[in-house]
Amino acid sequence: MQAASTELFEIVRQLAVLLQKAGGRALLVGGCVRDELLGAVPKDYDLEVYGLHPDKLQECLRASGFDVELVGRAFGVLKLKHLPIELSIPRRETKTGPGHTAFNVDCDPFLTPEKAALRRDFTINAISKDPLTGELLDFYGGLDDLRNKRLEPVSEKFMEDPLRVLRAMQFIARFELSPSEQLLAYSRQMTLEGLARERIFDEFAKWLLQGRDLKRGLEFLRDSTWIRFFPELAAMVGAQQDPEWHPEGDVFTHTGHCLNAYAMLRSGCADDDLALGFAVLLHDVAKPVTTAQSDGRLRSFGHEEAGAELAAQFMRKLTAREDLIQLVARLVREHMAPVQLYKSQAGPAALRRLALRVGRLDLLAKLVLCDQRGRPPIEANEVPAVQWLQKTAGQLDVAAQKPRAIILGRHLMALGVKPGPQMGALLKQLFDAQLDGRFSTVEEGVNFAKMLLAEKTKPPQQKA
Repeated sequence: MQAASTELFEIVRQLAVLLQKAGGRALLVGGCVRDELLGAVPKDYDLEVYGLHPDKLQECLRASGFDVELVGRAFGVLKLKHLPIELSIPRRETKTGPGHTAFNVDCDPFLTPEKAALRRDFTINAISKDPLTGELLDFYGGLDDLRNKRLEPVSEKFMEDPLRVLRAMQFIARFELSPSEQLLAYSRQMTLEGLARERIFDEFAKWLLQGRDLKRGLEFLRDSTWIRFFPELAAMVGAQQDPEWHPEGDVFTHTGHCLNAYAMLRSGCADDDLALGFAVLLHDVAKPVTTAQSDGRLRSFGHEEAGAELAAQFMRKLTAREDLIQLVARLVREHMAPVQLYKSQAGPAALRRLALRVGRLDLLAKLVLCDQRGRPPIEANEVPAVQWLQKTAGQLDVAAQKPRAIILGRHLMALGVKPGPQMGALLKQLFDAQLDGRFSTVEEGVNFAKMLLAEKTKPPQQKA
C-alpha cells in the first residue's frame, strides 16, 4: 500500500499475523484492493477472514486488545472502533425475493476465496490480496478489466441485486470505464424491484460527487435502458435543439457535456455540490415539452419555469430533503436570468432581487458556466455574464445568501409603530427600498422609515 496509509496498513498486517496464528487467513478484498491498483490511497480496509468462526474471530480480536464492534451478527461482520477497518467472514447469499435486501445470508468460514468472490458485483471488486505476502488472487479477470478500463460483472448473480446497475453508473463515471456487453445485457433484463429512494439517491450522489466523466455514467443509464425508470431524463434523449446555439446535439448530449463541466467546478462541499450537480442534470429537463418551431428556429419558451416543476418532481422520487429539492428547483428556474440581466445591463436592484429568489448566486453562476461550456465545439472559457454576476454579487454581499432586511420590527417599534398590519406593510415597503439601494445601513434605514411615516401623517393639501 502507499506511504500515506503506512500506519493503518501496519495495523492490517498485525491483524493478519494475529489471525494466522489463530488458524485463519485474512485477505484484503473489494475497494481497497481496487483503489491501490488504480494508484489511489485506500481510505478504509476490508478484510475477509477464512478458517475462523465469527465467535472465534471476535474472541481472538478482543483478547489481543482490539476494540471491536459487531455490526452484522447474522453476516459475521466486525468493525474496529475508531479505525476504518472492517472484518467479515466469507458468506453465501441466496436471493429470496425482489429488492436490494431480500437475501438469505449464511456465513461459511471454510468457503474458498474463489467461491467467496462470486458474490462480488464486478470483476474489479473481486480481486483479493494477501497483506502478508502481497499475493493477488484474481479468479475472474479483474486485473485485465482494470487495465482495459472495462466494467464487467463477475457472474449472472449480478442480476440478483438491482442496486448494482446504479452502482455501475457511478463506477463508470468515477473510474472512466466502459461497460461490457455482458453488463449491458444483464442490466437490460433487470428492474428497480421497488428499490428505496434513499438507495437510489445514494448512488446518484456518488455519481455526482465523485464522478470524473459523468457523461459516461449518464450514457450507461441510457444504454442499459435504465433511463426508462427516470422519465424526466429519458425525455431528453432525441429532444432536438437549435443547431446554431447547440451544435453538440440533443438535450441529452448537451446535459452530458454540462455535467462534465460541473465535475471540474465542484467545491468539495457535499451539500453545495449536490445542489449544483442535480441542477446541472435537470436545468433543461423541460425542453422536451416546451420546444417548438418559431420563426423558423427551435425555441424553448418557458422551459425554465416548467423545468423547476419537473426538477422538483424528479428530486422527490429520490429524497425527502425539501431544502435540497427547493434549491435545485430555484436554480433551474433562474438559470437563464444572469445572461438576460447582463444583456439588459441590469443594476444592483435586479441582482438583489435575483439573490432573493435563488438564495445562492454563487451556485447559479456555476450553473450558467456549465450550461455555456456544454456546447462543444463552442468554447466558453470566459463567460462575461458569469464574471459580472460573480463580481457584482460579491460586492453586494449576496453571493452565498439572500439579502437580509436591515430594518426590523424593533426599529419601527422604537419609532412608535405598533405591531400589526401597518408595521408589516411598512417593513415590506422598507425592504423594497433597501433592494432598490435607497439605504444600506440601519441609520439610513431608520431615517428612511421616518420619512415614510411623516408622509403618511402629512395632511392632504386643500384644493385652491
